[in-house]
Amino acid sequence: MGILRPKVALLNEEYKRKIFEEAKNILETLGVLIENKNAESLLREQGVPNKDQRYYLPSDLVDKCLTSPPHEITLFDREGKQHLSLEDDIIHFDPGSAAIFILDEKSGEIREPLHEDFIRFTKIVDQLTNIEAQSTSLVYSDVPKEAQDWHRLYTALKYSHKPIVTGTFKKESFTIMNELLLTCRNSEKDLAAKPLAIFDACPSPPLSWSDLTTQSVIDAAERMIPSEFISMPMSGANAPITLIGSITQHCAESLAGVVISQLVKKGAPIIWGGSPAVMDMKHGTTPMGAIETMMIDIGDAEMGKFLNLPTHAYMSLSDAKIPDAQAGLEAGMGALLAGLAGINMISGPGMLDFESCQSIEKLLIDNEIAGMVKRFVRGINDYGSPFAKDILQDYDDTNELLSHPSTLQLFRKELFLPSPILARMTRDEWKSTGSHSSRQRARIEIDKLLAASTKTELDSIKANELDKLSSTYL
Repeated sequence: MGILRPKVALLNEEYKRKIFEEAKNILETLGVLIENKNAESLLREQGVPNKDQRYYLPSDLVDKCLTSPPHEITLFDREGKQHLSLEDDIIHFDPGSAAIFILDEKSGEIREPLHEDFIRFTKIVDQLTNIEAQSTSLVYSDVPKEAQDWHRLYTALKYSHKPIVTGTFKKESFTIMNELLLTCRNSEKDLAAKPLAIFDACPSPPLSWSDLTTQSVIDAAERMIPSEFISMPMSGANAPITLIGSITQHCAESLAGVVISQLVKKGAPIIWGGSPAVMDMKHGTTPMGAIETMMIDIGDAEMGKFLNLPTHAYMSLSDAKIPDAQAGLEAGMGALLAGLAGINMISGPGMLDFESCQSIEKLLIDNEIAGMVKRFVRGINDYGSPFAKDILQDYDDTNELLSHPSTLQLFRKELFLPSPILARMTRDEWKSTGSHSSRQRARIEIDKLLAASTKTELDSIKANELDKLSSTYL
């Protein structure tokens, strides 16, 4: 890391404490709706007062449950090698889940995805240096509806070595998904020691945890698989219009998830995540690329860090319909702000149209953005003083510094070297190679990446196990 880690912050310590205390007060006085019988039993065992399915969580219970989750989570790849760590201000990117459309780069049309689209998407993510995790990014329609969640995990495991951010659409799916993960581990204990997947769990704003979402948290906690809470307050719709009000609601909803997970199993790994949005009062939409949405995301992450938990946010995505200037503006701004905020898992590269659409072209452009963000947060390095004097002394001998030992030794450390997607050639060279836009150059790179994607194929024994499981449940 450099001399100073570049950062951005929106809340001071006083306001973090105020938000935390009010969030606990909300849970104690307004309560939270719990629609899951297993969670209700856990809460009743603790003597938590309730009125029907609304439970009023005592502040001291919340405080107690906050003492046990791990402060960092290490994820391992399919082969069991350490891959990334969610801790401190270390940042990582994944494409986000679960878009119901894909922008077809060949036809230019937005359409429903097919299984083959997800395979292509997964193979490309597997090769992108700056996007460290897979996600079950597309919901494809050419498998039975009841198989759509576990089948995406099956496909991601088969075609990528990277850890996966996923989730369940049906309670029954978790058992199948756990079986799929176990094909890449020796036992339940090995899977817990070397987690390969994160399971998203989305409370329903305001102040409600559905049966499905709660059961996902319970199932994950029992097996010590990380749960990522994705609270989704929409300012002005189902959350206060004020940014601080939405951050406070997000905090309350996420704290309820902390309690549920830790009552299931003390020390269960959790990630303080979110996908908030402000309401666009003109169009009635929830823009993920709005600056206010990004501000809520940062505030949410600051609260997660205040509680010493790994953090997540949906940023680096765009509400544009194609990879155009708006997409670059919103994705670039979101990625940089998320990086400056030190959000551990940043979901969104590739996403368009209010999280509903994935684009491989945008994914490749966003990979470049992520690389630039990572370079920025490394900051400025001190290689020893004097910083410039000795180098400049040698200039008179050669009238250039390109061949200077310091240049040859350090240029790869100091510079982010982009792929051909970013046009840094001369105008004449740009013209001679086709005068392509960044989107067109991304399209060219897609075919190159797909042609090279066999280097991380799953070994045949594990592939056969996955196929056998898939055929059993289809």
